[in-house]
Amino acid sequence: MRTLLEAKGIKAHDIPLTRTGMNPVADLITLIYLRRLMLRVRPDFVLGYTIKPVIYGSLAARLAGVPRSFALITGLGYAFTGSHGRGLRGVVRSLALRLYRLALRGSSKVFFQNPDDEALFRNLRLLTASKPSYVLNGSGVDLARFCVARFPETPSFLLIARLLGDKGIREYAEAARLVRSKYPSVVFRLVGWIDSNPDAIRSDELDGWVRDGTLDYLGRLEDVRHAIADCSVYVLPSYREGTPRTVLEAMAMGRPVITTDAPGCRETVVDGDNGFLVPVKSVGELAEAMTRFIEDPELARCMGSRSRLIAEEKYDVRRVNAVMLREMGVQ
Repeated sequence: MRTLLEAKGIKAHDIPLTRTGMNPVADLITLIYLRRLMLRVRPDFVLGYTIKPVIYGSLAARLAGVPRSFALITGLGYAFTGSHGRGLRGVVRSLALRLYRLALRGSSKVFFQNPDDEALFRNLRLLTASKPSYVLNGSGVDLARFCVARFPETPSFLLIARLLGDKGIREYAEAARLVRSKYPSVVFRLVGWIDSNPDAIRSDELDGWVRDGTLDYLGRLEDVRHAIADCSVYVLPSYREGTPRTVLEAMAMGRPVITTDAPGCRETVVDGDNGFLVPVKSVGELAEAMTRFIEDPELARCMGSRSRLIAEEKYDVRRVNAVMLREMGVQ
């Protein structure tokens, strides 16, 4: 990514940042480095996205006197899924709420990728009543790079994600096992990596799925286009998202989608049109949706065409970026 940015004449700066850690000293160091960088560069605008850049980037911009700072909420992650009351997740949630409230106080405008996240932030009073916000159509997708691909001859399913429980990895594996018991030739592929997140899938779980033939694990891929081209249907049984980029990429390549009726996911699929929505954690309904594509191969082609049209109409990255720049007042 750095090479791509520098090729466009954009200067990249290194800062210390532990993406998933909870060490307050490390996070304070990140804040100090960001403030120093902003004082040196003197930017007119700052845009932070993902939780730590939003929180510490917004705070640093405020401390450095940056004229306008913006936050892009791309999803709520570990702190906002699962049971919130007790344990580590409850502690993380409580801390995240306090930091978000403090950081967003100085933001000029807050962007969201789905209306559920915007409503939640309003209900939790993480945004003041007067704070402007705007819901984008995700982060968009490059329609030229992710172009329509021919369908494989053998029915196959694909999930691309960090290997976290909240991404629905276990439900995907269990549904695959159910479907393969009736249709053993169907392929279920998984792309991703085991994360340092507390909700990460265990290595022995992954090894077991691969060993018994439930999943074909492809590891972490820098370019996922070949994997998407080799699938008939894209699957993401996530518990909650901002707007899932991998779903948009699969749609752009003309693939139908099975995902959950959950915030961020439900925005990408019109149930029965370009795919199916299933309840969160419902292995049975997930397997049933998969089976419909196996028993009617033409269904995937028909719904895949609709996915591409929706991607063109709603998720073209050029349109999404133009809207965002307009809302930021960047000419």
